[in-house]
Amino acid sequence: MEKITHKELLDAGVHFGHLKRKWNPKMAPYIFMEHKGIHITDLNKTIEKLGEAAQALRQIASTGKKILFVATKKQARAYVEECAKRVNMPYVTERWLGGMLTNFSTIRKSVKKLENHIKLMSDVSFEDITKKERLRISREREKLERALGGIAQLNRLPAALYIVDITKEHIALAEALKLNINTFAIVDTNADPTVIDYPIPANDDAAKSVAIITEYITKAIEIGLNERKAAKEEEDALNEAREAKIKEEGEIVDSKTDKKEEKSETKEKEHKTTKKIILKKKVASSDKPPSDNPKVSDKPKTETAASAKNG
Repeated sequence: MEKITHKELLDAGVHFGHLKRKWNPKMAPYIFMEHKGIHITDLNKTIEKLGEAAQALRQIASTGKKILFVATKKQARAYVEECAKRVNMPYVTERWLGGMLTNFSTIRKSVKKLENHIKLMSDVSFEDITKKERLRISREREKLERALGGIAQLNRLPAALYIVDITKEHIALAEALKLNINTFAIVDTNADPTVIDYPIPANDDAAKSVAIITEYITKAIEIGLNERKAAKEEEDALNEAREAKIKEEGEIVDSKTDKKEEKSETKEKEHKTTKKIILKKKVASSDKPPSDNPKVSDKPKTETAASAKNG
């Protein structure tokens, strides 16, 4: 990912801070100088911290976890919402509802209510309801959609929060800190950077400044999502190759066993035929007729001799 240049940041007015009298002393390491009573942010530190934040968000996105975009300032709303939608991430650009993270189960109930209203309004039976009831449901839906539409697809707590102006979004920050959720934020010279895990020192009031920082962050998230997609495709390909190999090996084993069975069958057939031949030979030898000149037994000879003597 290409680094952002000093010129781009200067053109967007990222270096402008707040009046000197409004500064937070903890922002001293990120302040370059004071000019006409206004603090100027050190852009070297901005580029360094922006790179660190982008790398961390890229890693989070590559694991498939969600990053919640929070920006309720008028000048930041539209662009932050657009960037969040582009990477399919949840966002809050209207009023932050207290307990949106710490009381997430109750918020999910409201989201389900919104889903039920959407389903009901798309149904044919909605026309059968009275006009007054239809008006009440449509107004309630609009209200819920405005407040919770950005987090409708958020089924569990996000892995990180990207915040624009932590002084304005102090409730969101407090909830994230309480739940140990990673925080990434644009921090101006009037804010405390120590409470943020990944602070990005920059002007959080100018629309151009917010846009350039958010755009860079969004690109990093996009890269992380693409890496996840590529890794998943590679894993699927490896699984397919492994399955094909196992199938092939199984077929080889089956063919070997078939050959063995065929050999054993042929051996058995040969053995049976040999047995039959031997039996036939035995039967043939037992059925052979007696010879034409049989031997004269000794008994008749003795009998003839005795009769001669007597005579």
